[in-house]
Amino acid sequence: MSLRGDGPIEELAIPSGTTVEEHDVVVDGDVLVGGQSTVELGVRGRNVAIGERVRVGDDIEAEGDCRLDTWCSVDGNVLVGEDAYLGERVTVTGRLMVSGDLDIGDDVTIEEGFEANGWIVIRNPVPTIVFYFIVLSQLLRVGETDAADELAEALADGDDVRDPLLVPRSAEISDDAWRVSTPATVGDDCRLHGNLRAASIRVGERNEVFGSLRAREDVTVGADTVIHGDVTTRGGTVTVESGARVLGDVSAGDLVVYDGAEIQGTLRARGEMKLIQETDGEADGANETDADDADEADTPDADEANTPDASETDAPDPDEADTDDVDGGADTNGDESETNDESAENEPSASGDVDGREAADDETADGDETAEIDEKADDETAEEAAPVTADAATAEDES
Repeated sequence: MSLRGDGPIEELAIPSGTTVEEHDVVVDGDVLVGGQSTVELGVRGRNVAIGERVRVGDDIEAEGDCRLDTWCSVDGNVLVGEDAYLGERVTVTGRLMVSGDLDIGDDVTIEEGFEANGWIVIRNPVPTIVFYFIVLSQLLRVGETDAADELAEALADGDDVRDPLLVPRSAEISDDAWRVSTPATVGDDCRLHGNLRAASIRVGERNEVFGSLRAREDVTVGADTVIHGDVTTRGGTVTVESGARVLGDVSAGDLVVYDGAEIQGTLRARGEMKLIQETDGEADGANETDADDADEADTPDADEANTPDASETDAPDPDEADTDDVDGGADTNGDESETNDESAENEPSASGDVDGREAADDETADGDETAEIDEKADDETAEEAAPVTADAATAEDES
């Protein structure tokens, strides 16, 4: 089976628990490598399938089956726990050790010889496992999901299903760098050596990467992950979650840093920069409970402090004195009001007396003036009467 073309491997997927030991990539599950790739490290896994024209720079160890497609080259030994399938013009510079059956194509070169405990067939092999996958894909295509589940359980052989290590086509993997043109995903609890270069990168939790991360798009660094290098993206967003440590610089279009993250280098962002503080739900509940307890504790204290304590603390004499003062003030105000009422009653009478006196004075004055006028009138009358009398007397004398 050739892995020519884009194939089903659309990303670099590193499963959880993957480690790089010495010069080998150690995986608990299967290993699938796309065509025309270069893997300068050794490969150790359960089932190993290598595409065409792939060069492996060290040993291959497979607990289960191992398949090397056409024009592959292995610079080391190949150790297979079960069956081995070698395509045409495969080159192995070391020794081939197979515990089960061996199918070999034409023009295969094994420099240090080979050994197989089972059947050895020289032909262009079509592995049985590949046939199973073809049947499985056809069952899924026609909608026979029950039959596909039964076949998958038979292929699993009772073992736990584990995520495989997927290496896309034309990838370059070495102790210096992991270079792919597709997105890259790293699981949890991994330990990797080399710089990671991909279209986008997502690193899980509790990982340790001895290298830098560089991508064209988004980069995410999970919680409690340590990056021994820089984190760079051209125009994407870099997200550093809580507990993560970046020992180098961070450069991105947009930057999102969670509370608890540690970045020892320089932060550069051409767009937005966000610092996010997460709150734990339990902590919030505890805080709310504490707040409620505090409120309950403060409420009775405040009530006691405001009502009974204040009445007990304050001396009763000042309270009584204040009460007496208030009462006295009220009585005084009452007296003043009574006085004001009496003065109000007196004021009209006083004003009446004054008016009466003034009126009497005015009448007296008018009476005096009238008397004077009467006296003047009498005097004038008397004067007028006097000449008449004199004339009369003269007249009498003349007569």
